[in-house]
Parts: sequence; C-alpha cells; structure tokens
Amino acid sequence: MRKIAIYGKGGIGKSTTTQNTVAGLAEMGKKVMVVGCDPKADSTRLLLGGLAQKTVLDTLREEGEDVELEDIMKTGFGNTSCTESGGPEPGVGCAGRGIITSINMLEQLGAYDEDKELDYAFYDVLGDVVCGGFAMPIRDGKAQEIYIVVSGEMMAMYAANNICKGIVKYADAGGVRLGGLICNSRKVDNERQMIEELAKRLGTQMIHFVPRDNMVQKAEIHRKTVIDFDPAHTQADEYRALASKIDANEMFVVPKPLEIEELEKLLIDFGIAN
Repeated sequence: MRKIAIYGKGGIGKSTTTQNTVAGLAEMGKKVMVVGCDPKADSTRLLLGGLAQKTVLDTLREEGEDVELEDIMKTGFGNTSCTESGGPEPGVGCAGRGIITSINMLEQLGAYDEDKELDYAFYDVLGDVVCGGFAMPIRDGKAQEIYIVVSGEMMAMYAANNICKGIVKYADAGGVRLGGLICNSRKVDNERQMIEELAKRLGTQMIHFVPRDNMVQKAEIHRKTVIDFDPAHTQADEYRALASKIDANEMFVVPKPLEIEELEKLLIDFGIAN
C-alpha cells in the first residue's frame, strides 16, 4: 500500500485535485482510502456525492470510545473508503489533534489491515501548515509520498517551498519523500514553464499540469468529481492522466528548498513581477 499526502496553499484546489485524482485511480481498479485532514471536513464530499460525513472527532464526542470502523468510514465513488478527521469546536483546542486522533483510531480499528487490500491511502491535509498535528503525515511516517498542489501565483509557490522545508526536516526520521508538484493552473503568464523550473530547482518534477476548466466547478455544483459527472469530458482525461502518472511514479526525492531571494528572482525572470 502506498501512503500519499497532498499538501498546498489554502484555496489552491487541493481537495478538488485529490478527489478527482482518487476517482481516476478508482476507475483504474485501484482500491483507495481517503482520510480528510481538514477541520472543514470537505475532503470526501465529491466522492460521496455531497453526503455529509460525520467526522471522527464528532463521533467520538457523541458516542465515546466504543466506535466501529463503519461508524467513521463511508463508501464513495469507485468503492473508495472515505473518512473525515474533523476538528474541535470553534475556538477550542488544536485542530491538528483531529488528524492524530483519527489516524490512530483508523489504525486501531484495522482500516489499514492487509485484508482490506488497499492500494493507496490518501491524506488531504489542511493548507500549507506543516506544524503540530498537520505535520503528522510527514513527521510520523504515516505518508511515504508527498505531492504539492501549486500554481504560478507567488503565494502558492512560497507555500510549496515552505512545505519542502518541512519534508527536509522529517525526511530522515519519517522516511517521507517528495513525489512531485501538481500545477493546478490559474492561467498565470508562463505558468507551465515557471512551475517546471521551480520543480527543477527543488530537485523534483512537475508531475502534471492541470488546465483550468469550468467543468471542475460545474461538477462540484453537482457534488461530483469530473470523472463521475462527465466521464467523456477532456478535463476528466486530465485527472486520469494525473492518476496514471502518480501510479507509475518512481521519482521520490528529498527536495532542495529555495532561498526567498531565489524564489522571487524566478518570478521576476518569468515576467510575473514586471
């Protein structure tokens, strides 16, 4: 089983990209579990057709420790297994604890056992936060591979570089490696070339360039992934391509984060800051 965590700047389209990629893997016949690590609990809604998923923390608060796996896991598109960690009540406690609690609970309840025959476990992690509980997939070896969703916007690239610093910090202890950058296009000038260059300087690859298309939003309105909503659309093929590239990927590195001056120069060189 391959354990993958998806990181990226908040609002970059990380959860959407994750769920559409998982749909592509499921369509290939892969058995996938998705663990939502965002307190908003929106990491599985497209796979579940918009069904409200009771989170692990909500279940524990309401039912105590006597919890069965089926209480916190639902089956989604393509027989995917979907779980949401959830978070504390607003203004109370650390949201990162939800990730720690839910992953430990899933392990105790046998979600990762061999009889489940999982090919993949995906962790969709909140924004670009690489501290505390949100770093757990990196820090404790829960994830072996990291993919960073990025665009040609400066703050998205800044966040990607910061996440790489987190990977470097925990690479030895947790064994985690960067599998590549996923460019979720915002139609920025020279975007593809810029992210390819960023990937090169980080020592990794841009594993796929996902073009911007309104079909993604249309499918979301209908509470579905693009592959589920309109399987013949060209955007569905983009997510199939991304899923295939991740499935075949063999390039896993400890990245080489850039200094902020080098990152800003890259933006200037590609004309974004002019």
